[in-house]
Parts: sequence; C-alpha cells; structure tokens
Amino acid sequence: MGCRLVFLWLLSLMLCSVVPGTGAAQSKSFRLSAPEDLVNSGFLKHLLPRFSLKTQIRIELVDEGAPAEAALSASGAGQPVFEGLDRMWSLAVLDAENVHLARFTDWLASDVGQKTIGSFQPEGKPLFVAALGQQAAVEAVVLPGNAQEGEKLSVLHCGRCHMVNEATRMSTIGSSPSFAVMRSFSDWQARFEAFFVLKPHPAFTIIDGVTPPFDISRPSPIAPVEMTLEDLEAILAFVSQIPPADLGAPIQYQ
Repeated sequence: MGCRLVFLWLLSLMLCSVVPGTGAAQSKSFRLSAPEDLVNSGFLKHLLPRFSLKTQIRIELVDEGAPAEAALSASGAGQPVFEGLDRMWSLAVLDAENVHLARFTDWLASDVGQKTIGSFQPEGKPLFVAALGQQAAVEAVVLPGNAQEGEKLSVLHCGRCHMVNEATRMSTIGSSPSFAVMRSFSDWQARFEAFFVLKPHPAFTIIDGVTPPFDISRPSPIAPVEMTLEDLEAILAFVSQIPPADLGAPIQYQ
C-alpha cells in the first residue's frame, strides 16, 4: 500500500509539470518603446528593474516606433510621468487591454514610484523628477446624473475590488486602485466611461443595450454585474465629485 501511495504521489507531480496552469506561473510582461536619448541616459535601466522586482512583471524595452503595448515620448501623447533631459515625458498606453500596464501606471503614480524616479542620481544630482505633482490641476468636471445613486451603485458593483469610499476601505482587493486614485488620472473620465471594455471587466459586466449577453457557460464563480446606461451615468456623476487623491508633490532637491 505504501509503494502505491508513493507511485500516485509521483504521478501527480508529473501531471502538474505538464498540465497548463499547474506549473510555474505564466510569464507576465509587456513591451515599452522609448527614444534613443532616453535609453542612453541610463534612467530606464534604473527604473524598470525596480518595478519588475516589486511586481514580477517584466518590461521589454524596444526601439521607438517598434511594436509595443506602451510608449514613452516627449510628444505630449499620454499621461505625463516624469521630467528630465529638459523635457516632459509622457506614457502612452497602446494596448488598453493589457492589465500589466495598469500596474505600471499605478506604480509610477505611487509614492514608491515617484521616489524611484527621483533617486536616479548618476553623478550625485537627480536627472529626473516625477511629473505628477507638476501636472495641471485635474479639470473640475461635474458630470450630470444622480451622484447619490451613483455612490450606492459603485459600492454595490465595484466595492468588492475598489475602494469606493471609506465604507469600502477594508473590503477591497489591495492591488486594485481606489476611485480617488483613478480620479487623479488625467484620463479618468475616459477610463470610467469605457471601463466595461477594459480587462477584467468584459468577463462579467453586462450593460443593457451595449454589451453582449452574459455567457452562461462561464465558470460559476463569475457572476454577472448588470447595469443600465442610466446606472453608468449615475456612477460617472458620483466619480466626478470625488476629490482626486493627493499623490504628493514632486520631490524637491537643493
């Protein structure tokens, strides 16, 4: 009996090594393009590995214009992320469905990310500074709709993952950005208006008259989140009234 148990145990280990999803975690990565002068500064060799160490997400750096999921440039396209080499650098998301990109943009906006940007001092002097504190104030846009109802709907539909308000602080997924943090993004309105097409939301979000019906063949733990366009309008009205999170001013040096 003992030999039979050992045999079954060894067989299970062999199966785990060949069945997809039961072995090592799948690789997490995305491609980031950047111009030659930014690459030659050495700044990205300082910045990117520190993000990868924190998140286990690998960033493949490619030449400017090469196929990529995101691009750093001084053209002004995208969200400003840091200033250096006498220019403001912005990050343009080219693949909105890549969930790892959201982690990168959130990290750059975090206190750790901003300090990492400022800590690049090859000659004892910082060459780059976080741009988030230098952005123009987030435009004060108050969208139409029932904001009070929107808060209730946000808690109901989104509070399981995101911190919507203080009442949901302790019941969320830590890796999901709060509504206040997302409200501080320059493209916050576009993100919320089209959230249902950004992963992982398409797997479970059903908006009447907009998205396809829920696929009942999906695994039972995936329950549909159903709402109408009027519900979405109310949520947008609520979000527009949330004070943007204070992500901190840029690091100051003497």
